[in-house]
Amino acid sequence: MNITVKFFALGRELIGKSALTLDVEEGTSVEHVLTRLQAEHPNFAKLPSFVTAVNTRYADKTIVLKNNDELAIIPPVSGG
Repeated sequence: MNITVKFFALGRELIGKSALTLDVEEGTSVEHVLTRLQAEHPNFAKLPSFVTAVNTRYADKTIVLKNNDELAIIPPVSGG
């Protein structure tokens, strides 16, 4: 099955793209995708903190993904 992973701000800079399409097995969790991203894109490990969302809803790492889901990696926003 396919999922789309979207990156924002520092995450986008570290990966070098705003989105990736990944082929994953059924039953794959958010945590498994994050582990895979760290293995395939070592710079991703430099992202100090982030939250995840699946299909625009905040989601924890235990959520199991479905075909065509969109996983967003959202780093904290700062400014003044």
